[in-house]
Amino acid sequence: MSRLLTDDEVERQLESLPDWRVDGGRIVAELEAPDFPTAITLVDEIALEAEDMNHHPDIDIRWRTVRLVLTTHDAGGVTQLDVELAHRISDAAAKWKARARG
Repeated sequence: MSRLLTDDEVERQLESLPDWRVDGGRIVAELEAPDFPTAITLVDEIALEAEDMNHHPDIDIRWRTVRLVLTTHDAGGVTQLDVELAHRISDAAAKWKARARG
């Protein structure tokens, strides 16, 4: 099991992940794709990355907006696994021209 990161460690890690924010012991991103098919393609790529890591995000799709929540349930909060998957998700989002909402 991965070690739970401290609040300071999470904040420091998120400096290189501008699409992500802390929300109650989780990290969250809301990404807006150019259109619905692209949002689905993005989710498909995220699913492959998550399966490769054996670490799966909560995903909610609303039209072209994809909301992702990462936490390591066994650890009770954010671990390095969450941060690594967030980086992979952000890379995929950039590839498909999905941008943070807001």
